[in-house]
Amino acid sequence: MHFYTTLSAMNDRAQAVAISQTFRPLRTWPAAVLVLLMVILRSLQSFVQDPPILLLMAAMMGPLVVAGLILIWWLFASRATWIERLVGFLGVPLAFFVVAGLSHPSMKGPAVIFLTIPMGVGAFAVGAILIRRSQTSRRTGIPILLAIIGFSFSMLLRNNGMTGDYAFDFNWRWKASSEEKLLADIAAPSPEPAESPVRSGAIIQALANPEWPEFRGPSRLGISKGPILSTDWENTPPEQLWKIPVGPAWSSFTIAGNYLFTQEQRGSNEAVVCYDANSGDEVWTQEIESRFEEPLSGPGPRATPTLTPNAVFALSAKGWLMRLDPASGEITWKKDLREIADREPPMWGFSSSPLITDSSVIVHAGGENDKGTLAFNSASGDLLWSAPSGDHSYSSPQLATLLNNEYVLMSSNHGVELIHPDTGDVAAAYKWPARSYRVLQPHPVSQDSIILASSDNLGTQRVRFSKNENQLVGEEQWTSLRLKPDFNDFVVYQDHAYGFDASVFTCIDLATGERKWKAGRYGKGQVVLLENPGLLLITTEQGEVVLLKASPDDHTELGRFKALEGKTWNHPAIAGDRLYLRNAQEAAAFKLPLASKKATDE
Repeated sequence: MHFYTTLSAMNDRAQAVAISQTFRPLRTWPAAVLVLLMVILRSLQSFVQDPPILLLMAAMMGPLVVAGLILIWWLFASRATWIERLVGFLGVPLAFFVVAGLSHPSMKGPAVIFLTIPMGVGAFAVGAILIRRSQTSRRTGIPILLAIIGFSFSMLLRNNGMTGDYAFDFNWRWKASSEEKLLADIAAPSPEPAESPVRSGAIIQALANPEWPEFRGPSRLGISKGPILSTDWENTPPEQLWKIPVGPAWSSFTIAGNYLFTQEQRGSNEAVVCYDANSGDEVWTQEIESRFEEPLSGPGPRATPTLTPNAVFALSAKGWLMRLDPASGEITWKKDLREIADREPPMWGFSSSPLITDSSVIVHAGGENDKGTLAFNSASGDLLWSAPSGDHSYSSPQLATLLNNEYVLMSSNHGVELIHPDTGDVAAAYKWPARSYRVLQPHPVSQDSIILASSDNLGTQRVRFSKNENQLVGEEQWTSLRLKPDFNDFVVYQDHAYGFDASVFTCIDLATGERKWKAGRYGKGQVVLLENPGLLLITTEQGEVVLLKASPDDHTELGRFKALEGKTWNHPAIAGDRLYLRNAQEAAAFKLPLASKKATDE
């Protein structure tokens, strides 16, 4: 009897051990550490001002890597049974793919990396931590349910792109976008205004001497030679003349008399639009079936139209290069860069604002071999020449005279090419490689040197060109990490450069590249030099306008006002005392106060 009692006790203990081994509590301290690490990585951008590119990459990609480590922990180190491990390891990705398929299209790509995957996998880990001692079915089912809830938060959102510091701009999914509101407003049928000979004549007359004919003004250097302005914005603030909704785009305005020209995305069409500068009323619009959209910057064209006395030239983000009649908007000719350069649009779209030289229209296409920079006959659209350049460039061709010869300067991920505008022959190819794209125009600063800017936190470089055995050779004079613009510009005034060092405004000495001062947090904004009064007009990323004194002595802010709502990356345009601004959702015109005669005389 004693033997059977002992055997029964041993059997009970064995069953207890088996049960305890089957339902062992999960080992969750690695999951807790990983969740904490995910939160820290996600918070890096909030606590570090002007973070370097490696820190930004850690903040963007780190949580995704941690999410992968959480799944590895669950599979190999959680102490869950193998059935639990397989159910969790397969169930979490399945939940993700279902939710991703139901999310708004704008939530694909970077938003998935930034938000969807970390929230879902993080919620799974938190669930496992909370019920680590529960029975098998609960401690698998509840974490998967929490993962579904975490993933599903993305279904409530739409992504409006990112700010210049790589922070996402999310809105509720059911909230109409500015583009949807604009399309609803213009969807109602309205009588087409008859083309007025008087209006057509006025447009042609204005184009004979346009005030702001191309991207960044007459020289493409961001310089306005307008009147002397009042700096007392407290007592005589700028006057808003009008404000209107516009379709999304990062194009800016060009100006001829009382007419403004820009590009927009309107639903499934890319549009070139002419507005009345006095009222903001639409004069004409020309739409082509073409939609471009990418998750970092959102939808819409990137380039700015170029004006000539008898034509408007525009490049769509999908690659349609067009000549339009400036009076009616009718398309004279249209060429497809995708076919000519044998490439698809880069990630950010075709972004080159057309450059007009004599009878040529020149753009960057980034095709292989000699299909980098292309020149077309401005009258017929026939291809005149093509020249090699890099395949990554957000920049536009820049005309400059160096060593008494005129060249087209084309900045790309390779560096900068100096191209003869008549033949397409490359006179010099200065190498300064960048991992990604280049945005800013090469800026001539003397008869033999330029300032070249780069992304990737490489800063700016002054390059001097000389002739060596009948060849043009570039040589680095200095490289400065004190001026590190991205897509936000700089201007040059009296031997100093003024621009953005990441999101903070700065001044550097052109002779040495050394910093004179750094102050003013304006985000990824833009700047124009008001040359005659020696002032800087800055548009901030947040839609404010700031007036600065252009002086290397210190940062002196003279006035500011709120001009636009929403993220503002577009370049300002100026004609006389009129300032024209736009972003991806609205445009506005302002009358800037003029200085009194007494102040001008002084």
